[in-house]
Amino acid sequence: MSAAMHQRPTSATADPAYKAGAIALMLAVASIIAAFGFQYIGGYAPCPLCLMQRYAYYAGIPLLFGALVLVATDRAGWAAALFFLVALAFLANAGLGVYHAGAEWKFWPGPDTCASVSQTLGGGGSGGLLKQLETTRVIRCDEAPWTFLGLSFAGWNVVISFLIFVAALQAAFAASATNTRRRMSEI
Repeated sequence: MSAAMHQRPTSATADPAYKAGAIALMLAVASIIAAFGFQYIGGYAPCPLCLMQRYAYYAGIPLLFGALVLVATDRAGWAAALFFLVALAFLANAGLGVYHAGAEWKFWPGPDTCASVSQTLGGGGSGGLLKQLETTRVIRCDEAPWTFLGLSFAGWNVVISFLIFVAALQAAFAASATNTRRRMSEI
């Protein structure tokens, strides 16, 4: 093998792990911004499963950022571990999205909590309860409030989570290869 094959890219942004990780980070950030936009600007209140699907983004975004910092500071081994952890989180999130979309398409029942009025209502006695029953809109997990190209929010989350999974996994493998090359050059 030539010496050129063992050299690191001239900048962190040229590193394949950095590129794939940056793509994963941009997809994740754009997705959570879109989710908040649909919620707060579009008026689409999230159901309990929708909120659960956001956990991967809440954890994944800072982990992806940290992994990119590790790649940039030549700590590819640790970066590979973080990228792999993020990939697993988004693979699980894609699975949760499949479950949610399946409930919307009536392939299987959704969780009982998604149709429960008791989750959306607080205490306050029977008078307060009746008042809340009149004004509270239950957000159901088994009804798609919006679709685009035949996919609901949950369906699009499956697609995007899978893309983030692929990008994060590619970043993990690239960072691992960089780490292996670095270790081999030290021998």
